[in-house]
Amino acid sequence: MAFDVNKHFLVPKHTKLSDSEKNKILEKLNVNVLSLPKILLDDPAIAKLEPKAGDVIKIERKSKTAGVTTYYRMVTEA
Repeated sequence: MAFDVNKHFLVPKHTKLSDSEKNKILEKLNVNVLSLPKILLDDPAIAKLEPKAGDVIKIERKSKTAGVTTYYRMVTEA
């Protein structure tokens, strides 16, 4: 039986953005995809999303003081 890391209470929600969502976010933030922080392709938290290099992952973290904060990461191989 394998452990599903996404069910752990400390792992925030990860979502792969579509190309249109990706373009909207990059335009809104006025950045290019290479300037986003990186997340590795083999990260266990995104394994079920079937990512490829260059995809953008949306991470939603819950906070008692700030509610929900959103972060974006670019998938990279290394």
